[in-house]
Amino acid sequence: MEKVKVYKAGSLPNIQAPENSFTGEVLISNYFECENPSKLIGATVTFKPGSRSPWKINPLGQTLIIISGRGWAQCEGEDVFEIKAGDIVQFPQGKRHWDGAMPNQTLTYIALHESKNENAVRFLEKVTDEEYSKGHTLLNQNPNK
Repeated sequence: MEKVKVYKAGSLPNIQAPENSFTGEVLISNYFECENPSKLIGATVTFKPGSRSPWKINPLGQTLIIISGRGWAQCEGEDVFEIKAGDIVQFPQGKRHWDGAMPNQTLTYIALHESKNENAVRFLEKVTDEEYSKGHTLLNQNPNK
C-alpha cells in the first residue's frame, strides 16, 4: 500500500531557468513529478521584473495558478493579456504560448501540466522584445496599473 508523500518546504531543489531559453532571471522551485501512471508535473516559477518564458508548447495543455505579482501572457494568434495574483490560466493543448513578469513587477505562479516522455513540453524560440512590449499597450490603456 502506498503512503502519502510530503515534500517539506525547502526540501526540493531550486533551479535557475536556462538563459539560452528564458529571458531574464527566472527561478524554478518545488519541481515535482507524480509517479506512474500519473503524468502530472508541477513547479513554482518566479519571474523577476521583465523576465519571461520562451514560446512553448505543452502537448496536453498547461495550467498556471498565479500566487503573487502581475505579468503578461499570450497564445499565438491572440492578444497579450494581463495575469495577476488569484488568476488561473489554462493554455490549450498544443498551442504556442508564453508568459512572464511585467517590467516593474515580480510574478510567481504554480505551473501544472501532464507530460512524460512523448508528451514533453517543447521550449521554442525566445519571445522578442517587440512581442513582449505589446503588453505595454495594456499599461497605457490602464495607467493606474
